Amino acid sequence: MRKLMLGNEAVARGAYEAGVTVATAYPGTPSTEITENIAEYDDIYCEWSPNEKVALEVAAGSSIAGARSICSMKHVGLNVAADPLFTTSYTGVNGGLVIMVADDPGMHSSQNEQDSRFYARSAKVPMLEPADSQECKDFVEQGFAISERFDTPVIVRLSTRIAHSQSIVELGEKQAYQMKDYYKDPAKYVMMPAMARKRHIEVEKRLAALREFSDTGNLNRIEWGSREAGIIAGGIAYQYAREAFGETASYLKIGMVYPLPEKMIQQFAKEVQTLYVIEELEPFMEDQIKKMGIQVRGKDLLPVMGELSAQIIKEKILSIKTEIQPITNDPVPVRPPVMCPGCPHRGAFYVLKKLKMNVSGDIGCYTLGALAPMESIDVVICMGASVGAAHGMAKARGKEFAQKTVAVIGDSTFIHSGITGLIDIVYNKGISTVIILDNSITGMTGHQHHPATGYTIKGEPTRQLNLIQLVKAVGVDRVRVTDPFDIKEFEKAVKEETEAEEPSVIIVQRPCALLKNVIFEGPQAINPQKCKQCKMCLRIGCPAIVDLGDTIEINEALCVGCKLCTKLCSADAIVKR
Repeated sequence: MRKLMLGNEAVARGAYEAGVTVATAYPGTPSTEITENIAEYDDIYCEWSPNEKVALEVAAGSSIAGARSICSMKHVGLNVAADPLFTTSYTGVNGGLVIMVADDPGMHSSQNEQDSRFYARSAKVPMLEPADSQECKDFVEQGFAISERFDTPVIVRLSTRIAHSQSIVELGEKQAYQMKDYYKDPAKYVMMPAMARKRHIEVEKRLAALREFSDTGNLNRIEWGSREAGIIAGGIAYQYAREAFGETASYLKIGMVYPLPEKMIQQFAKEVQTLYVIEELEPFMEDQIKKMGIQVRGKDLLPVMGELSAQIIKEKILSIKTEIQPITNDPVPVRPPVMCPGCPHRGAFYVLKKLKMNVSGDIGCYTLGALAPMESIDVVICMGASVGAAHGMAKARGKEFAQKTVAVIGDSTFIHSGITGLIDIVYNKGISTVIILDNSITGMTGHQHHPATGYTIKGEPTRQLNLIQLVKAVGVDRVRVTDPFDIKEFEKAVKEETEAEEPSVIIVQRPCALLKNVIFEGPQAINPQKCKQCKMCLRIGCPAIVDLGDTIEINEALCVGCKLCTKLCSADAIVKR
């Protein structure tokens, strides 16, 4: 049976066909749909973990217990999971362990363009990189086989374009995988120094065997065309190269990006006149090939920033003559990101701007509070960093600065990695105020549940984490709950809590406007006879409110009727349509 599938969907199918028992993840674009699709298979245990570190630890435990396990995350999530990654490289596996990581060249939804291939080299674990949806499925299945054959976790790297593009996939049947027996082996699985030193020797032996496998396996292949130019590429870069040059070049398609097939590369280099490496982001393969003593062109022609495309490759590598016509790229209108109509974060940022607060922000939909017209957020570093950063700012500049500074963090992000920052504030006698924007969901990645929503990834009711009790348990005595659309009450809360000379938390509760159970009364309209053109309504940055020059109008198609704008209109000119 053949089916059109997203790369992420095909990964999920590969996990199912490989006989996976346990799947874990923390949602993060562009990897989120992997685990959402795995959750559709009822015979796989699946969970949203509090963060990527926990997700990998759960998957590693499942692997040691004998089950095939898969853990998925985006590239910055791999930073969070780096600690268990490096140690599971030493312990190895029992049941196969595949780690899916999705990089984001071009930073469509990320704070950096991290190249995760360097993690494979640093941790000394193999990394595969599929180039289409069929390979997404196949490489996951092969990843489990490699994991068990070489006693290693295996990373499968996607990029945004592979994760979110569709191509035809040939479906197979689920393997009758027999879970491996669990056995006690402290010398293998207890990583105290004496055991770890011996395991490091095994890691080096394994890496030598993997280098041989990279040369002799079927993950890397040569496709001969004209031998005037040879191109080494993998993943989406391979697709771009084929589109740009067709048969006017030969290709060494790399499916195992670490370790590289050194003998195959040397042989390929001898057969072509000029050798090129085409890869997005860093010269990961290029540098290794140059260390082999092979002359190669790469980042002297191509950028290290942003995504590649067939057009960019054609424009930069002019020495390869091709009959393929240039691609025309008509300019695409710029559409800046904006918080949705009815977004509960809008009221909070309006108040923070009005009070001229210093705001340490975090990763989520609310990061958009840094943009006009809100312009409320001063700094965003990484998941959970808002809390610790606010504490650091306060300690650096003193009490007066601290009382004009708040940390802003979402409910899911607070659970992910904000709790420890709050503990730090309490323990080290800080006086910072933390504002938890509780919209009852993980919003930015498409509405995934988390421990404070009361539901699992499969929609099953579960024990709901109580944020109020949690915050009090870590030592915060000043905790209050407000509605961000009650602007006066929220403003009062911010003033009072930031003036207090002790830690405080404001939990701002209002569900995401896009949740199915959120119902507003309907679109609003502006009465032109009453409107004074004061433009106060524009200060909340709602995309439904449009300044036409002579008049202000509300777009009926966009307005959900949250009525936040009515709180700002002194003329009572905004009424239900």
